[in-house]
Amino acid sequence: MTRLEEVVDARLAKNAEARCFWWDGKWYANADLAGLAGACEASLRKAGFGRGQRLAVLMQNCPMIPALSLAAWRLGGSVSPLNVKSGLPSLIGTLELIEPFAVVASGAIREEAGAVLQEKGFACVTCPPMGPLPDFKGTPSSLETPDTAVIFATSGTTGLPKAVPLSHDNIRDNCVAVWEALRMLEPGDVFLCVLPNFHSFGYTVTIMLPLTMDAAAAIVPGFLPPQQTVRAIREAGVNVLLAVPTVFSYLLSGMERGSVPKDLFSSVKVLISGGDRLSANLHETAERVSGKDILEGYGLTETTPVVAVNRSYEENRRGTVGPFLKGYEWHLRTEKGVKTGGDNPGDGEGVLWVRGPSVTDGYFRAPDMTAERFDGGWFNTGDYVRIEDGYVRILDRVTDIIIVGGFNVYPQEVELALLGHPAVRTAIVVGMPHPVNGEVPKAFIQKAEGAEVTELEIVKYCKEQLAHFKVPRKVEFVDDFPLSGTGKILRRVLRERERKEA
Repeated sequence: MTRLEEVVDARLAKNAEARCFWWDGKWYANADLAGLAGACEASLRKAGFGRGQRLAVLMQNCPMIPALSLAAWRLGGSVSPLNVKSGLPSLIGTLELIEPFAVVASGAIREEAGAVLQEKGFACVTCPPMGPLPDFKGTPSSLETPDTAVIFATSGTTGLPKAVPLSHDNIRDNCVAVWEALRMLEPGDVFLCVLPNFHSFGYTVTIMLPLTMDAAAAIVPGFLPPQQTVRAIREAGVNVLLAVPTVFSYLLSGMERGSVPKDLFSSVKVLISGGDRLSANLHETAERVSGKDILEGYGLTETTPVVAVNRSYEENRRGTVGPFLKGYEWHLRTEKGVKTGGDNPGDGEGVLWVRGPSVTDGYFRAPDMTAERFDGGWFNTGDYVRIEDGYVRILDRVTDIIIVGGFNVYPQEVELALLGHPAVRTAIVVGMPHPVNGEVPKAFIQKAEGAEVTELEIVKYCKEQLAHFKVPRKVEFVDDFPLSGTGKILRRVLRERERKEA
């Protein structure tokens, strides 16, 4: 096994003066990151952090993310970047699952969630985006394998906390495979790091890939307001832009309206989208406005994340997510079992199963969940696809997951929140097409007998319970639901109706 800190430390030491990351208008060298990581390592060691421990991080994108990661790995531990905006109940559930040694939080997040974290007994330390990490006392917990590098949190389809542990080999393999697949990439490229670090796409492809492959990163705390992203692209000379469709939609719309410079992408040699399906009109808008198309890729947290990507503009096939990365085996399963793939590649349709060195071994402390999605090293992506001459076309999601601007929203989690309102008897949530975010949640609600409630009141209630992207954008009150012969509510019928009316 090649540990990530060994790869990154060797790269940083090779050319200490080479530029490493851009932050808040200034370039920093490899030596600066090495120094920052060293200071973090000393603080963690003094606090008692060590082999097999986990460090939770609640910070927007900033230089401390890679610094804390390197420090934790050097001490034999792992990091878990989390999203405070997922909602406090979800966050606390995840923290209780992973049992962190400590939670490192920014000042703003500490103010927002610090009291709850303290009440639940989690050690919490406040840290600025460029450090230093102050002295603190952690809470040692049960140990896990030191092979784990990062643990990402995601909700299960039941709404229960689910964590995906990725090994050093998983991340290293995915970085190398992406670098080799995208032939236009070369040492010295500048990646835009605007996708959130708690998302495997943002962490692996826009933080770790540049760090391990002699490239640099322009780090932006978050996409909104978009002006800070525009500034980073222009001032840092970003030439590799990986993002979710929502980001491209905002930037391209701004370029059309004149609120964003029309030549914003003039220095960018490649635009790559992942995290959600890319609409046909976004392809057309990109070419019309910027003169460049957007290459589409595909992946999941469990696959570190990239599974497939269109290699270049010359080989791009719109409507597909490109060929599989090197190292992946795949096959398609139908109701009758395996149809094609693996050692017998060919065209076909079915549920995509993959295996390879980028695929995690299973979920963190969740053998039942692991058994549901893994089979002898094979992972069920949950996506129904068509393979055409080696190119992957995503036809539909087997699950009911709603993807809002690249982020997963699980209907049952939203429904559980809705059922907490006294006026709600039954709630069903489906994805409703949206021109910018791809999909947004819509709730169908049966009122409790004699209850009176308005759509506005329901939405306000949800805003108090859920992250903003999980809140239903529309509420429809119904007397009954379409049912199957066994009395099961047909969520598919509601979803198809929304698509037809869009």
